[in-house]
Amino acid sequence: MSTDTASTESESGLLRGLNVTVTAAALLFWAGVLYWAQTQAISQVRFATAFVGGILTVYALNETRLAIADGDWIDGAVLIPASLALMTASAFFAVNFQDVYLQRQGYALEHEYMLARLVVLSLMYLTWREFGNVFLGLVFAVFGYAMYGNLVPGVLGHAGMNQATLLQATVTDLYGFYGSLTQITASWIAPFLLYAGLLFAYGAFDLILRVAIVAAKYIESGIAQTAVLSSAVIGSINGSYTANAAMTGSFTIPTMQEAGMKGHRAAGIEAVASTSGQVLPPVMGASAFVMASYLGVPYLDIVVAGLVPAAILVVSISIAVHYLAISDSSSQDMEFSEFFDERLSTEKKVFEAIRFGVPFGILIYLLGIAQYTVMTSALYTVVAMMITGTFMPPLQRGYECLVGIHSWVRDPADVEIGGPTAGVLGAVAAPFRGIAESLLRFRPLATFVDEMKNTVHGIRRGAIILAPIAIILVVISGVVNLFSTTGIPAKIALLLINISGGVLLFAVLLGMGVAILMGVGMPTVAAYVIVAILIVPTFVSDFNVPAITAHYTMFYAAILAGITPPVATAAVIAAGIAEANFWRTCGAAIRIAAPLFVLPVAFVYNPGLISMDVGAYTLYVGLLVLLGAVAIIYGLNYPFKMRPGRKIGARALLATLGVLIMVYPSNVAKIAGIAVFAAVFVAEKVMIRGLTLPFGRGASQ
Repeated sequence: MSTDTASTESESGLLRGLNVTVTAAALLFWAGVLYWAQTQAISQVRFATAFVGGILTVYALNETRLAIADGDWIDGAVLIPASLALMTASAFFAVNFQDVYLQRQGYALEHEYMLARLVVLSLMYLTWREFGNVFLGLVFAVFGYAMYGNLVPGVLGHAGMNQATLLQATVTDLYGFYGSLTQITASWIAPFLLYAGLLFAYGAFDLILRVAIVAAKYIESGIAQTAVLSSAVIGSINGSYTANAAMTGSFTIPTMQEAGMKGHRAAGIEAVASTSGQVLPPVMGASAFVMASYLGVPYLDIVVAGLVPAAILVVSISIAVHYLAISDSSSQDMEFSEFFDERLSTEKKVFEAIRFGVPFGILIYLLGIAQYTVMTSALYTVVAMMITGTFMPPLQRGYECLVGIHSWVRDPADVEIGGPTAGVLGAVAAPFRGIAESLLRFRPLATFVDEMKNTVHGIRRGAIILAPIAIILVVISGVVNLFSTTGIPAKIALLLINISGGVLLFAVLLGMGVAILMGVGMPTVAAYVIVAILIVPTFVSDFNVPAITAHYTMFYAAILAGITPPVATAAVIAAGIAEANFWRTCGAAIRIAAPLFVLPVAFVYNPGLISMDVGAYTLYVGLLVLLGAVAIIYGLNYPFKMRPGRKIGARALLATLGVLIMVYPSNVAKIAGIAVFAAVFVAEKVMIRGLTLPFGRGASQ
């Protein structure tokens, strides 16, 4: 055997070993998470320290496996020590929790400071590796500001802190990296991402795609709408518009292009769907859990408050996508066979509905009716998903097997008997052969084994989905604690008031700008957390904006970075897949998602739009704002048949009118604006497209 062959086999064996180890680590990790969710045997802070060590174990093993598979041994060699340092620190703080957390607040022993230094360095490396230079630069800037704030002139200056104080604030006091955000991640977010991993493994998103394809037959812009639906649903769960654009865009963008849509428009649609999906309840890219914690309200109230704004965004985006699809005159007929080998039978649809509907129904019941905690509701939902996900397919196969046996009993001639079983012996053996053939055909036991494997795969995938979100929230938790220690939120509030001149509109626009900057290079939930700490208190205390409205304003602003040039990370990924021009992709995305840029301002001027108790007034205001969003979409995306000059004028007029309808606080003014839009809409159909109105026909007769 040659040296190269032996080396290849050795590497292959190492990868297989790491693959098995990742799965085992994920199983142990989730067993610990679910056990704690059921028993809460230790305090939440202590559990958070153990949680960090556990998820980073899975992350380190999986990323090392990927690095070695790519031939990057250096990355793998650095990953292991960095993760070992974090695992060691987590184990140390969990074991010595009483001494560290209760008896030595404000100081630490020398070996604890050394361990804290390793934790900081290791987290910085993992942060850089996962999220790049921009976010790492932001974290270093915060560290530098915390230590050398005494050198900063003006209102933003502070007394500064030495290295020991910095290490206490971030690590040893367990209020920094192991603080509130990490605890929320461990107790609330983690179980939901396990649920997401199981949904992926059991094929729930294939089912969503099937539903979308069927629905597309009845919609002229079918393929594009399918892309929006699938990307938005998945984006609601995974919490990263960049990852979502790469994952779902890999099949939605080529499909739209094959149907005749231009590359930059297909990429723009995917970028918007991946970005806006994070506002969809119930998960909202993990931000809903953080918002509920900050506001001190039940998680379900946050979900309810987000329903009307999410509906406005989804409807307006769907209309924009429809206009773009018909503008390209693309063929939007989607062939089912291009995606799936077979259609679902009626029985299969029933079993699939039970399989995924029962756990989701349990989640809604426990959260909305029984008023269980988020953690307990998620726990029972996960357990229910494992049970129905594992047992429903074998039950379906068993049902089909019984139907097959019943079919033979009813008509034995359907079972072919020949060869060695011919004659009398064949007649005697026929019943057993019918049963055997049914078992061999439908394989209920083999199906059960397959679903057990899918369960394990879902558990593993849930940990892999969770890991990068956990890393960034651990780091952001430390950053937030440094913000609190230095008093920067109050200073930012003073600065914001001074710059805006006390004008709410200017303050909101400045806040949106900060949110977009924070959203560059990091997931939405991280950007939202930072602006929630820095900006939201100013809106609440100085401008009397309701707290829930202020939080939703900054949350919606935080997702804009994905499609806002010059960075626009979701647009970058989508344009790369489509091989389209980046700037044209950004232009298409902004035209599609234009109402998203207006909604944060609309929230503060229409407080009834965000309500934890949705009533008739909220729906009424939501309808008016929706019609304003439709006016913007119509103006920017409708394929007008006009000369270029008139077309530009019409687009500008309608977009401006739509913005005023969405933002202006008077409902009477909104209705007047909607009437103008309706008149323009009808006039375009009559004057340009030759539509004959019903009352016009009656008058002529």
